[in-house]
Amino acid sequence: MKYQYTELQQELRQMAKDFAIKEIAPYFKEYDVKGEFPRELFEKYHEAGYTTMMIPEEYGGQGLGCLDCVLINEMLGQYGDVGFLASAGSGELSMMPVIIGGTQDQIQRYGDVIITGGHAAFSLTEPDSGSDAASIRTTAVRDGDYYVLNGRKCFVTSGGIADIYTVLATVDRSKGTRGITCFMIERDTPGLSVGKEEDKMGLRLSNTTDLIFDNCRVPAANRVGDEGMGFKIAMKNLDRSRPVGSIGAVSIAQAAIDHALKYAKERKTFGKPLIENQAIAFMLADMQIQCEAARNLVYRCAENIDKGIYDSEFGSIVKTFCGDMVMDVTVNAVQIFGGYGYSREYPVEKLMRDAKIFAIFEGANQIQRIVISRAMMKRDLNALKD
Repeated sequence: MKYQYTELQQELRQMAKDFAIKEIAPYFKEYDVKGEFPRELFEKYHEAGYTTMMIPEEYGGQGLGCLDCVLINEMLGQYGDVGFLASAGSGELSMMPVIIGGTQDQIQRYGDVIITGGHAAFSLTEPDSGSDAASIRTTAVRDGDYYVLNGRKCFVTSGGIADIYTVLATVDRSKGTRGITCFMIERDTPGLSVGKEEDKMGLRLSNTTDLIFDNCRVPAANRVGDEGMGFKIAMKNLDRSRPVGSIGAVSIAQAAIDHALKYAKERKTFGKPLIENQAIAFMLADMQIQCEAARNLVYRCAENIDKGIYDSEFGSIVKTFCGDMVMDVTVNAVQIFGGYGYSREYPVEKLMRDAKIFAIFEGANQIQRIVISRAMMKRDLNALKD
């Protein structure tokens, strides 16, 4: 499709595409089978500057806009691997809450970890509190100049490889979301340990683990924002990360379409290419319609953020549409490949596995629909009256 990319954006897209084809594509199948994050690929990723794109220049980052980052990640995911990006890019997303609510010193300390090639992880989800963040059980009890944390987190992206963590815990469970508080915690903090690593269906190049807090003593100076501000900080983080998180779904969908189109043009049935079967041609057309709509939603959301517009309802719309879309597209891609699509020999099987998580993580799509419908309930419809 034709987009009016700036000259810089065209260069950024091409560089990301070239990097993905050269450095990621030859290896992701091997690591998908292993279920392992490729650290040597991450070193090249960091050297190429992809770990500091969103970090403000004053803290040593590149200070790129949200749309610029989306365009780069789209290419890295489409021609490389979205699972790898989930862990490789977790540092910036984990740092965002500190940028939102932290002090200058905290931002600098966190940024120094990322800029020097370290990893970071954002930790909110628990075994009994996924989308229901108000039911967080991990506690933070003030003890002089420290907070003592106890509890367990799960599904922490980069949890096993992070050098620093952004963690949400509650100082008072009776207050619900108003008790949730944000902390930045270094890996070597006594009482913090990494639990089991998940053996996942998809995004297998990402590292996903539990975190365990057993009388973990965190300096009060590491509290990000005031007590009880953690939930608001986390939600602001999600508002800002929606486009970067959702573009992976577009990358996967477009890759699936490209593979299915190539196969449909080459594969012959009843003496003619598969694509000349109208049923298949229309499937491909519908797949591209969905993907293009999702791409435009993500771009628009990123442009809004670059303008300082943070719209939770629109972010939920983007996230939900992309999560539903990528599953539909990849399932149809497998269908077009027929029996071969079910084989690991062909790429669409992996893409379908990678797709499913986009309707689950960062707030399941059912929760997003609650956010959207509640926002709709608040609309003033008086203008419709005669």
